[in-house]
Parts: sequence; structure tokens; C-alpha cells
Amino acid sequence: MEKFKPLPSLPAPVKTTGIVGWLRSNLFSSPLNSVMSLILGYIVLSLLIPAINWAFIKADWFGTSRDACTSGGACWVFITSRFSQFIYGFYPETEYWRVDTTFVVLAACLAWLMIDHLPWKKWVSIFAVFVFPFVAYVLMHGGHFGLMEVETHRWGGFMLTLVIAVVGIAAALPLGILLALGRRSQMPVIKSFCVVFIEVWRGVPLITVLFMASVMLPLFVPQDITFDKLLRALIGITLFQSAYMAEVVRGGLQAIPKGQYEAADALGLSYWRSMSMIILPQALKMMIPGIVNTFIALFKDTSLVLIIGLFDLLAIVQAALTDPKWLGFSTEGYVFVALMFWVFCFGMSRYSQHLERKLHTGHKR
Repeated sequence: MEKFKPLPSLPAPVKTTGIVGWLRSNLFSSPLNSVMSLILGYIVLSLLIPAINWAFIKADWFGTSRDACTSGGACWVFITSRFSQFIYGFYPETEYWRVDTTFVVLAACLAWLMIDHLPWKKWVSIFAVFVFPFVAYVLMHGGHFGLMEVETHRWGGFMLTLVIAVVGIAAALPLGILLALGRRSQMPVIKSFCVVFIEVWRGVPLITVLFMASVMLPLFVPQDITFDKLLRALIGITLFQSAYMAEVVRGGLQAIPKGQYEAADALGLSYWRSMSMIILPQALKMMIPGIVNTFIALFKDTSLVLIIGLFDLLAIVQAALTDPKWLGFSTEGYVFVALMFWVFCFGMSRYSQHLERKLHTGHKR
């Protein structure tokens, strides 16, 4: 009797694989989907082609004044001629190297911590959390080690946007975790304090917080005590964001099964050891999307500091647009601001998705 030999598997039909298969299943799966895809494709192309023509083909890239913009497309000369001001604000030009050094060190630390398989992550983390803030302050503010002092009211542009966002994110996360733990505490005084704090700060808009920090706070301290305006804004933003962060973390804590708490108690762990070793790691992993959403919202809300006289990237571009020499080029300025914000917000979003896949906290089935 001849031995049975299964036939080799046939490849999938050409119409169901590759680009053709993707188009059939996603854009032309039914007559209605086909019509909608064609209409939307026409709308996108009718908008995209003129936009590319304006932004790249007919654009003017080189020059020093608006006289160089004669082609009828985008005048990127406005951006290139004021690029330094958009990035550094009113920081002295001879001291730009201090800002560059600070952000290069910050980027190196973040890259070291994000890239897998690199050694000494523990020591890099300690340096980034406990040493780098002091190094960054000395470098950017000066006044020590022979560095010229640069007052914070001269900080501006994208540099100020990053300072507010990084400090706010770094300070709001641990404070928010403590508030979330306090809100779920069994001690009435601590729980009441955390509930009141969170609800009060969540009940007012950020613009009000900034106004209070800038105008009202000096009225409650002795006249001989002065707070830096940027420091006041950072304190207000940190407290405001920590309230929202606390609610995000509390959602993660509530999602942890009761058995995890009981298991920690059965092991005889103390409250802080059970939280740090068992509960919080799971809660934070589950709430990565919510935490990143809060960070992205904070990054975009930095533009509100304009109301207290601080010129972030958007404010300094708006100020440049009032220059009579550059009237009429607001579109280029706002496109540049939108692109800068999109790059950083999209980067944070993509890294959070990478973390979800790495920690297996996604919800894909």
C-alpha cells in the first residue's frame, strides 16, 4: 500500500496578498466603500498637491529679507532668518553653547535609558534624576563657575517650551503617584487631604493656575521674598498636572485584582514594599497610554505661559510676526510651530506604544 504524502500548501491567492489584497480588503471591500474611498482620495489629492507645491516646489529657502520671497510659494526665509530666536528666545547668542550642552546631555541620558541592552542604566538613571537637574540649572542660569548669569525672563522659544515640559513631566509623575496612593489610603486625614487637593486643582483651568501663580502668589509672601516668574509657573504647572496624573494612576490601582493585594499581605510585605514591588509596577504598566496622554497634554499646554509674560515657541513666533519687515508670513510661522509640536508629541506617542509592546500591556487579542 502506497504511503500517504500530503500535498504542499498552496500560496494564498494573489488577490488577497500584498498591496492588491490590502486595497481590496480595506478600501474596496464593497461598492459603498469603493465610492467613499474614491471621493476621499480625490479630496486628499486636491488638497495635498497644492500644499506640496506651496511648501516645497515654489518655496523660497535662502535669503535674509522678504525681498528674497518672489516665487509665490512659502517664504521659509522668515523661519531660517529668525531660527535662532525661535529656538533660544532672548538668550545671549554667545552663550548658546550652554543650552546646546544641556539638551545634548539630556538627549543622551534619555537615549541611553530607552535603548535596550546598554549597560549601567541604574547609574545613568541616578545621574538623570539627582545630578542632571543641578547641572542643567547651573549651565542655563549661570552665576557660578565663571558663567555669566542669564535671568529666566530672557529664556524663550523652543528652549523654554522644553524646560517647562521636561520639569513639569519629571515632577508631576512622582507627586501624582503619591497623591493616588493617598487618595486610596485608609487614613482619613491623608485621604481627605489628597481628595481635596486633587478636586481643587482639577476644578480650575490651567490658565487660572498660571494667573494665580504669577499675580496672586507674591501677595501672600513677605515683600522681601521674591519668586522667579518661571519658578512660579513651574510650581503651578507641576501641581496642576500632578492632580490629573493622580487620577490616571488611581485608575491603574483600581484595576489591580484584589488577589494581588492579598498575595502581598500573605507574603508579609510592608505597605511600601508591596506597593513598590507588586502593585505599582502593574498599575503603571497598565496606565502607560493615560500617562503619556497627560504628558502630551502638558507639552501642548506650555503655550499658555504667554499670559504671564513668558515667551515660549508659539509666543515668540507670534511676536516675530508683528515685525513690519515680516508682515504677511503668519502661515509659515504657524506651520513651523505645528511641525515642532507634532514631532515631539508623535515621538512620545510612538515610544509609549513601544513600551506597551515591550511590557506586554497592549490590549491586542
